[in-house]
Amino acid sequence: MKPFMDRDFLLRSESAKTLYHEYAEKMPIIDYHCHIDPAEIAEDRHFSTITQVWLGGDHYKWRAMRSAGVPERCITGEASDEEKFHAWAATMPKLIGNPLYHWTHLELQRYFDIYEPLNSDSADRIYRACNDMLRRPEMSVHGLLKKSRVELLCTTDDPADDLGYHRHIATMDCPAVVLPAFRPDKALRPDRPGYDDYLQRLEAASGVQIRTMDDLRQALLDRIAFFHENGCRVSDHGLDKCICRTATEQELHAILRKGRAGAEVTSAEAEAFQTELLRTCARAYRQRGWVMQLHFGCVRNASSTMFSRLGPDTGFDAVSDDGFTAPTLAALLDLLEKADALPRTVLYSLNPADNAILASVMGSFQTDSEGMGRMQMGSAWWFNDHKHGMERQLTDLMSLGVAGDFIGMLTDSRSFLSYTRHEYFRRILCNLLGELIENGEYPADMAALGRMVEKISYGNTRTYFGFDAFLK
Repeated sequence: MKPFMDRDFLLRSESAKTLYHEYAEKMPIIDYHCHIDPAEIAEDRHFSTITQVWLGGDHYKWRAMRSAGVPERCITGEASDEEKFHAWAATMPKLIGNPLYHWTHLELQRYFDIYEPLNSDSADRIYRACNDMLRRPEMSVHGLLKKSRVELLCTTDDPADDLGYHRHIATMDCPAVVLPAFRPDKALRPDRPGYDDYLQRLEAASGVQIRTMDDLRQALLDRIAFFHENGCRVSDHGLDKCICRTATEQELHAILRKGRAGAEVTSAEAEAFQTELLRTCARAYRQRGWVMQLHFGCVRNASSTMFSRLGPDTGFDAVSDDGFTAPTLAALLDLLEKADALPRTVLYSLNPADNAILASVMGSFQTDSEGMGRMQMGSAWWFNDHKHGMERQLTDLMSLGVAGDFIGMLTDSRSFLSYTRHEYFRRILCNLLGELIENGEYPADMAALGRMVEKISYGNTRTYFGFDAFLK
């Protein structure tokens, strides 16, 4: 029986141990997609309690606690930080096989030097020990980034954002480069409530009065230029499902008017509107050398009751099996390619059954890739960033693509303790490669494989996103 989460956690062969400890473990982190609040970095926030840094905004944990029968007052409600921590501790033993169990204990080990399992019996000791450590000067946000060896991270930012926090961070002695990422979802959804209010914000930010589709295009292009000036090199689109639908300029203008008036916009109209503006944005991304990320396959806010109480991103989303088809994805990429508007692109589906679709379709658009495939299969995302999901994503990519050029892991997180997810991924990667060596499926050239591991863990990300200009 192996010890609980020891030095060789998840590493089942000598080859895996060598690859991890001699190569992957030492690599710094580039977190190219997360939901960290840049204000907390600009302020170099000190968290008063482990609850604040651990449970605040973490809908992964909230969802697990609800499933374990924890009342909402101890999740997002009025309970004290200590009560909420105890509720999480009581949930922990039930999470056998869940990545949250592994992540929680990796975070306790790496940031707090605590190797004791978290449960109701240990909760008081661990709560006090973590809070005592958080009072230390080196445990501020900047200290946590330094401790995690984060070299660069990309936040997720709306086009109407003034990026004031990013500009302030750029003047600080911050241990990590912090860049914005362009997330224009709200501008592309005239079918959503509050569309006119949002366009008023976009008008104020861009200085463009939006009366026509050309005005809206110009407003987005102006904001892309502004983001570029402030270091942005990556965009992100949450599309719920794969889309590719066209409409005439007259039809698009009518959809814009309906959205601003709060009138009903059909799903077909919304898809045509999104497709057109996606093409506009993607062309600008390509011209500037940006990477575009496309996320598909999510049912958002499945519980309308809880959405009305708590709002979005609170743990009520689900994997979707609607609308993701190879012909639609191929048609979208073809539409962009024909318009010279297909930049380097990362494709994610929340449904792991779509891995083969992603890998096979993107393989048809790798032309003029300039050293690395311009199309990438995104890492195992959200409901897939567990051990089985990562193994499946890596295996599918190996089977149908070029895994040696894979751009590795991201946190997709709001927590400054989530960087252990990179460690988790690297251990799984090294174990999978070690199995291939042990099975005689790949030569035991540890130096060559070690270089591959270093690139997947760090180097490929740095090259693919063009971050060399921001890193020493």
